[in-house]
Amino acid sequence: MRLGGSVMKPCSSPKEWLTHVKELGYSAVVFPVTSDAPACVIRDYAACCRDNDLLIGEVGAWRNVMHLDPAERERNIEYNIRQLELAEEVGANCCVNISGSVSELWDGYHPSLDSAEVYERIVMNTRRIIDAVKPVRTAYTLEPMPWMCPESPEQYLQLMQDVDRPCFKVHLDYCNMLNSLDRYRHSSAFITRCYELLGEHIVSIHAKDVKLADGKLPININEVPPGAGTIDLPLVMRLSHALGEDTPVFVEHLPDHEAYMKAAAIMRAAAEKAGVPVK
Repeated sequence: MRLGGSVMKPCSSPKEWLTHVKELGYSAVVFPVTSDAPACVIRDYAACCRDNDLLIGEVGAWRNVMHLDPAERERNIEYNIRQLELAEEVGANCCVNISGSVSELWDGYHPSLDSAEVYERIVMNTRRIIDAVKPVRTAYTLEPMPWMCPESPEQYLQLMQDVDRPCFKVHLDYCNMLNSLDRYRHSSAFITRCYELLGEHIVSIHAKDVKLADGKLPININEVPPGAGTIDLPLVMRLSHALGEDTPVFVEHLPDHEAYMKAAAIMRAAAEKAGVPVK
């Protein structure tokens, strides 16, 4: 298994970026430049990864392909296509986005997100993005979200069947699917089910922690830094390692370099407790 995360310190070159990556102890990375970067910059960062045995776990494509404005929606779909092309060029495990929202917020809740019409649009958008690139070295993925498809491992499997493209794979974020008291209360069983149902399709993992906020009614489950919540992190590391020694596991949503240093150390300790190696 490989551990990775974001690099928060500013950098102006692959050499400087690599210094930060090594300080964090990462062996997997989020590709640090986007498709609109000069070709030479993309090549230099890709070469840096290749020459230093850094697995490019993901290329982000965080744009709302369900945007209410048709022109903005089209721009966002085109951006996802370009980011998937970038992932293919640099040999990333995946290009990742969320399925999108029809609310005012790009990742916000809306009642119609559960409708057959929205589901069909997700299927068609995903097919369009994949078919524009036809990748063979990478995958296109949709990170699960609490209130949008896919919000369960079973729904992810159904979505894969309906998209019907071999390069549509799984980006696992189990915490984003802990959207009920039952799933929170039985989080270890739920996480295990995610790995059991989706394991052969998983190409990247966000390893996070959550905690129920006492006194916040009716229910408030918050994402917290690794080790500050109730997730069985050794279980996560053991299940991730079982997928293969190059499976990328990422920490995320932390405020600064020091927080990422601490989170990476906690995840390595969890792996040690589970008896599994981290590259």
